[in-house]
Formats: sequence, C-alpha cells, structure tokens
Amino acid sequence: MSDPYALRMPPVIQSVDIGGHPVIFIDDFLEDPQAMLDAACLAKFEPYPGVSEKKGYPGIRAQAPADYSANLTALLDPLIRVNFGIPEQLALRKSICAFSLTTTPEQELGPLQRTPHFDASTSHHMAVLLYLCDERHGGTGFYRHNATGLRQITPETREHYLDVYYDEINQRRPLPRYFDQSDEQFTFLGGMPARFNRLVVYPGSLLHSACINPALSLDSNPRSGRLTVNTFYDFGTA
Repeated sequence: MSDPYALRMPPVIQSVDIGGHPVIFIDDFLEDPQAMLDAACLAKFEPYPGVSEKKGYPGIRAQAPADYSANLTALLDPLIRVNFGIPEQLALRKSICAFSLTTTPEQELGPLQRTPHFDASTSHHMAVLLYLCDERHGGTGFYRHNATGLRQITPETREHYLDVYYDEINQRRPLPRYFDQSDEQFTFLGGMPARFNRLVVYPGSLLHSACINPALSLDSNPRSGRLTVNTFYDFGTA
C-alpha cells in the first residue's frame, strides 16, 4: 500500500535571505497534498490552549497524521543540520505537528497576538510550516524591533527585549488587527508568501508573524480557511 503522505523526491530546496537570515522553502512538497487536506477535514480541531487568555496561536489546531510527521522528520533532520549549521552531536527533539486554522476575529485578539513574536530563544529551535492554502491567505512576515534593533532573540538578548517590548505595549496598545507591514514598533524585513503545498523552514528565534487576510482567512473549514501544518524542532544535548 502506497504512503498517502509521501514526499515528492527529490525535493527542490531553495533558500532566500530575509533580514540577514536564511529561510528555506520547498515547493510541491507532498506527492499528494489532497490526502493531507482530506486528513484535516476528518481531524478533530480544538482551540489552542492560550486562546481563552488571548495569547499564542489565534485559532484551532488538530493533530497531524503520524506518518506525515515521520516522513517530515526523516527528511528535515539532515536538511536542517546542513542548511543551518547545527552540530551533528546535538540530538533532535520534536514537539507538536499539528493542523492549524486561524479563526479569531481581529477585534478579539489580545495585545500579544497583534504584534510579531518569536517561538523560542534557544540557538537551534526551528519552525516548519506547510501551507495547505494559497497565496490569497497571506504568508509569513519577518521583522526588526525598532527600539532594540533586534531581528532574532537569543538567550543573551531575551530579557532585555521582553522588558522593552512589554513596556511599549503597556504604554501604547497595538491596534486590534493582524500584523502585516511596518509600524512604529516593528519594521517589515520581508516575507514568504503562502503557496499551496509549500514547506517553509526558519529559526523560531526570528521575530515573525503570520500575515493574515482577515476578509478570507478567518475560517474553520480546512478546505477554504488558512490551513497550515505547524511543526517545531529543537536540537540540543540529550
């Protein structure tokens, strides 16, 4: 029996520089992306744990197929090590692999959901995003924090960045909208457009934001909403 979540081989790996950092992407990633879309339609979506507190991912998530996760990891373990200079002796740790749909209306977003964010400040934390929606649903933007000049948050800069960031949003609440271009607090450095069946890999320590089309993307239907598959990896000592 063939694998419904097989990857198209060989993958055509492309890299772009955004704000001085590499972002890797692979188009036409899955042999049969419709199989993943069908799996999403059968999945049980639930609100992201932080939604009630207006923090974290502003929508609903469901577990992605284990076979997809295994195929993804088999390819990305060596790919990430080579393209992002991760030492071979560091062990891979994978956290979630989940379908995600953005559903929170703009006026219901909390202050922290209205600005760019970073996933983790550890040196080798990687975010992996598979788009199962098209370019009408925006993409992913990358930013520089104007007051500190930071584009990437490290263990050494994390405390200072958060002090300045929280002070800013306490003094001036961000507008109730999904962040996309520049404002007084952040400067847009570049973006990766959504494209159906496009995989994107970047360090989770980069300041970034999902660029949302609120007129179209706030939809809980996997076939018409902003459907992505989100996976996170980290590399460290065992």
